[in-house]
Amino acid sequence: MKTPATFHDRAATVTAEIQAVLQNVNEADVVQVVQAIVNARHIVVHGAGRVGLACKGFAMRLGHLGFHAFAVSDACIPAVGEGDLVLVASSSGETQTVYDVAMLAKSHRARVAAISAIANSRIANAADLLVRLTTPTKFGPTPDASSVQPMATLFEQCLQILFDCLVLQLMQETQQSSADLWARHTNLD
Repeated sequence: MKTPATFHDRAATVTAEIQAVLQNVNEADVVQVVQAIVNARHIVVHGAGRVGLACKGFAMRLGHLGFHAFAVSDACIPAVGEGDLVLVASSSGETQTVYDVAMLAKSHRARVAAISAIANSRIANAADLLVRLTTPTKFGPTPDASSVQPMATLFEQCLQILFDCLVLQLMQETQQSSADLWARHTNLD
C-alpha cells in the first residue's frame, strides 16, 4: 500500500482503517466480555509491548469504574481463581508470555477473555471468550486485513478504542457518570 502524501491524507486513511476494523467487531462478543467483567471478583489484564500499555490503561479505567482491576505487572496483583477474569490481548494470538499468562489463569480456574486478530491462534483457542479485531499482526498482513501503518499499529489503536468503548458500555451497565469515575481518580497528583 502506498503511504498518503499529506498529514490530513494520512489522518483520513488511519481513521478510515480504524473505523473499518471496529465496524467489523462482533457485538455479541463485546456483550459477553462486558458481562464477564461485571460479574468478576477481580479482573487482571495482560499484553506485551504497546498492547500491554493499552491493557494497563484499561485496568486503570476499570479501577475508576470501581472494579478490582490489575495489570500483571502490578506489584499488588492478587492471586486469581474461580470467579476472576483474566483478559489478555495479542494481535497474533501467539505471544508466548501472553499465552503463558492465559494458561496459568486457566490452571487456577479463572475465566480467560482474549482480544486477538487471529481467531484460530493458541491464545484465542485457550480463551473462554474472544473479541476479534481484523487487523494485521506482528507477522504482517492477514488474508482479510492490511494497513498502510507499520507492524501491528492498527491492532494497538483499535484495541485502545475498543477498551474505551467497553468503558462506556460498563458505565451504562453500572449506571455511572464521568463524575463517578473522577471521584475514584487519584488525588495524589
